[in-house]
Amino acid sequence: MHRKLDNMQITVIAPHNISGTIQLPASKSISNRALTINALSGNDTLPDNISDCDDTRVMTQWLKEQPATVDIGAAGTAMRFSTALLAVTDGTHTITGTERMKNRPIGILVDALRSLGAHIDYTEKEGFPPLLITGNKHLTGGEINLKGNVSSQYMSALLMIGPTLKEGLRLQLTGDVVSRPYIDMTLSIMQEFGATAVWTDTDTLSVLPTGYSRHHYHVENDWSAASYWYEIVALTADKSVEITLPDLQHESLQGDSKGAALFDLLGVETTYGEGFVTLRKGNVKVERLDHDFIEIPDLAQTFVVTCCMLGIPFHFKGLQSLKIKETDRISALQTELRKLGFIIEDRNDSELLWDGFRMKPDTDAAIDTYEDHRMAMAFAPAALTLGSIKINDPHVVSKSYPNYWDDLKTVGFNL
Repeated sequence: MHRKLDNMQITVIAPHNISGTIQLPASKSISNRALTINALSGNDTLPDNISDCDDTRVMTQWLKEQPATVDIGAAGTAMRFSTALLAVTDGTHTITGTERMKNRPIGILVDALRSLGAHIDYTEKEGFPPLLITGNKHLTGGEINLKGNVSSQYMSALLMIGPTLKEGLRLQLTGDVVSRPYIDMTLSIMQEFGATAVWTDTDTLSVLPTGYSRHHYHVENDWSAASYWYEIVALTADKSVEITLPDLQHESLQGDSKGAALFDLLGVETTYGEGFVTLRKGNVKVERLDHDFIEIPDLAQTFVVTCCMLGIPFHFKGLQSLKIKETDRISALQTELRKLGFIIEDRNDSELLWDGFRMKPDTDAAIDTYEDHRMAMAFAPAALTLGSIKINDPHVVSKSYPNYWDDLKTVGFNL
């Protein structure tokens, strides 16, 4: 069992040499989808290698205990998936979360579920949790139109209940579709449980009312968590660095596996073995990095910090979903990097740019994490460039990677 850090601030001190084998957490993206679909299939046996992170633990707990009030904490994915699941589960439940969660919009999903026949009421603020849900296993279903640039978690939540609806589901998306790999991940897992769920056009998804069959499912490890080890290899001066990450697949369901090719440009070589990858130092291939993160938004913080630490100017697009994550990640990155001397430009709340200029940093500054696990994990490797870095509220990593700090110590970091 992982140990939470009791203190409110840590100082991360970088080692000179880095090598080791790191057992990453299981993918929470796959875990929460597998748990939702597994429950809809009526299977009492949980999938294998379910993530031990906070986001997955809250889902596992309520599915087991079936309480009248489901407290999802700060788990945004679990909030969205559970809302849809409760809508097709008999009984009346209230679903709630942290104060931050109560200020994260959910109106788009609620409106869509209501259009399918769901009975959902807001108990506090219109458009936001908590929600009072009176479930019904026999919702009609039908057609829903959604803007393609909203969170893919709304789409996945709707798709997963599709096979249980009398008329199935037809999901029509308008405009640019963000985070398409996450939708594809959802479809793939649904299909493994026997559902017929496919793209019928570039902007249209169809789910037949076939129900699900019970299926034994194994969850692979988390490519998002792997990104911090790529960052470590990119930033270390140790030319002999070697990090092995078991249970990662080259042909992965996870869109974040595409980060490996992007890190290759920043000097990290990936060797794919039978059920593992090994990271080694390579040559930086770019003087500037331009990239559209529309399909891998969870990696944006990692690459922003990495490029700043390497002194590589960048222009990153496709970041519109960062405004509605655990925190406003665009604003948080600007604020915290300014402490380190980097002035990051924000364009249209969807692009971040840095021209390569650095001011004098505040050497006594500590990085605030904003209840956001990815802020802590993306900034900690900066110690390799700075020598050390202070991180406030380090316990936030438990949301997706509970053993992160212990794993850093395993390869020589001093906390």
